[in-house]
Amino acid sequence: MSSEQTSENMQKLIKFDRLKFSASEDNMMLKQIEATHEPDGREFDVKPLLHLVEQIFTCATPKSDVTFDSLDLKTNDVEALEDKTHQAGFISTLEALAYTIDRISCEIRCKCSGGEEAHQRAISVLNMVSSHPWDAKLVLTLSAFAVNYGEFWLVFQSYNSNDLAKSMAILKQVPEILGRSSMLKPQFNSIKDLIKAMLDVANCIVKFRELPSQYITTDESAFSTALANIPIAVYWTIRCVVACASQIARLKGLQGDEHPLSTSEAWEISALVHKVSNIHNHLRDKLDACHKHIDDKRRMEAYQMLLELFKTSHSDNMKVLKALIYARDNQNPLFHGATHRRVDIDVFKDTHVLLLISNLDISHDELEVLEDIYRESLKKRPGIQYEIVWLPIIDQSDPWMESSQKLFENHRARMPWYTRHDPLRSPSPEDGAVITFIKKEWHYGRKPILVVLGPRGQVVCQNALHMMWIWKDEAFPFTTSREEDLWKEATWKLDFLVDGIDPRISEWIAAGKIICLYGGDDIEWIQRFTTIAKKVAESAGISLEMVYVGKSNPKELVYTNIKTIIEDKLSHHLKGLTSIWYFWVRIESMLYSKMRLGQTVEKDPTMQEILKMLSFDNSHEGWALLSKGSEEITKAKGDSFLTCLRQYNQWEVHVQKKGFLQALNDHLLQIHPPHHCNQFELLVAAGMIPETLVCSECGRKMEKFFVYRCCDV
Repeated sequence: MSSEQTSENMQKLIKFDRLKFSASEDNMMLKQIEATHEPDGREFDVKPLLHLVEQIFTCATPKSDVTFDSLDLKTNDVEALEDKTHQAGFISTLEALAYTIDRISCEIRCKCSGGEEAHQRAISVLNMVSSHPWDAKLVLTLSAFAVNYGEFWLVFQSYNSNDLAKSMAILKQVPEILGRSSMLKPQFNSIKDLIKAMLDVANCIVKFRELPSQYITTDESAFSTALANIPIAVYWTIRCVVACASQIARLKGLQGDEHPLSTSEAWEISALVHKVSNIHNHLRDKLDACHKHIDDKRRMEAYQMLLELFKTSHSDNMKVLKALIYARDNQNPLFHGATHRRVDIDVFKDTHVLLLISNLDISHDELEVLEDIYRESLKKRPGIQYEIVWLPIIDQSDPWMESSQKLFENHRARMPWYTRHDPLRSPSPEDGAVITFIKKEWHYGRKPILVVLGPRGQVVCQNALHMMWIWKDEAFPFTTSREEDLWKEATWKLDFLVDGIDPRISEWIAAGKIICLYGGDDIEWIQRFTTIAKKVAESAGISLEMVYVGKSNPKELVYTNIKTIIEDKLSHHLKGLTSIWYFWVRIESMLYSKMRLGQTVEKDPTMQEILKMLSFDNSHEGWALLSKGSEEITKAKGDSFLTCLRQYNQWEVHVQKKGFLQALNDHLLQIHPPHHCNQFELLVAAGMIPETLVCSECGRKMEKFFVYRCCDV
């Protein structure tokens, strides 16, 4: 390499070093850039023009090596382009802008040495578009480059199919360029990278112009910062246009073995890509912050609207349901599980609507039991005036994936009632407002709730799920007064406790048999208890039917116990884990119902019985209860029951006079241990945790602990 070449390369490296584009240099140029800005107030919609530019770049830019086979313009691309640009007024707008675009095209067409010359050319372009807003300046400049770039590639694409294009290609030395396609690939890739960076910035700036002024002003720091940076962003993007146009001009003038791209030019383009990409990242971050600010404002506005909506009386429930289910315009926002059709909200007009609100983790047990209740209601009362609609909630903490969509569709397909056709999702301001309302006003956590709305959209019950589990559709219309009436009718007897969960038990009650329900997960206790219970029953000459009811979380251990019970023929058991779950959730629901009505353990005998059952379930030992028909229930923990049965010879003399159950109960009271420890868990998500609770056995105040659990184990 000669000393002259070395000196020339050093000068280019110095120019490149100046293109590290520091913020201080940007600040120095900003005054010169802003001096070119003299808007006259005239504006036009830049999006159709930007769509046109993007289409030109998409169709022209090669996706692989520069060969004719890879350069084909697809018919559907042309049709999509016509749809986007053949809008009313766009053609006339384009005609008005054609002169400006042509002037810019001429300005950038020639080769540029970079550095100061590129800066002056960019300033010259800015002067040509001085009367336009910043987004229009950039889109007009990109349009001008798209003309040059499109013409260059159009000759390539038409070379083999059009005689005129072939003649033009020879004049433009296209065959020469094609013969060096492998050598030119890095240069085309550099141009492609620059084009992508330019379009990213242009689209970002256009989006700032589209932000709704009623939700964001320059008082918002992200917005004001972005607006202050847009002029320098436009300038550097125009510098990229100048660099790209210069490279195209250089390609057209290649001679012999001349290298298409020097090292310093390659570095300069790389620096421009890096510079403009950083600008885009900065603007995108500010745009994201602006969108978050706008979404927060829209969410709060929608939330306040919901609050006012529920404070207002309405003639029907349409306004309320539309706001809750689908605030945006959608003619058929509901999916009907029975017909698998999309339907409109007006199917709920003047009807009680039960909103089943949950995430996608709603359990199989809950759905199966609710489906059975719903189908039974339709059979018994075809004219009953209520419908269920599932509102699935996807919170910000729940990532939405392909598996989430499949799970949602699987749930929706099995539900016989109505479903919002897609889940409520936090990123949407409207959906986010509904989610916030549901959480704050209806105390939704992560467990399902069933909100009842009356025919006029009024809230009848914030969570009727407890009533539904206890009384099924007998609880309709799910008002507090109906709940109170149902409790007045209820007595703590075995038929109320099992309520048809297992038809066999109902038959045994009617037949006057003595029935024993027992539970726990200790299989050794179960084997000992069932064995001795059968012996005592045989000795006493009574007909005893025993049923295993497991635990409230009927998982693997309970399933294993049931297998052993069946194999060893120890007793009967509730059919299926869902029945076991339902047995316990009814008892838990009874407690929540009592608490909702303001009842206390000290004054409510039924509540005392409920707490005893829940304490049995939470203990690590077995338990049992016995009853006959409508008689009182006798119950005790496992060790006490075993001891009592083993001591049968001590109280069998009283069986004939008192009856088996009374004699059993009297002996249990005699051997009741002085020390006991009762405990049970209440779900905080239910929103009804009492400040204090007393023991159902001794009346002392119970201590409160916190339990954190990620799953039912």
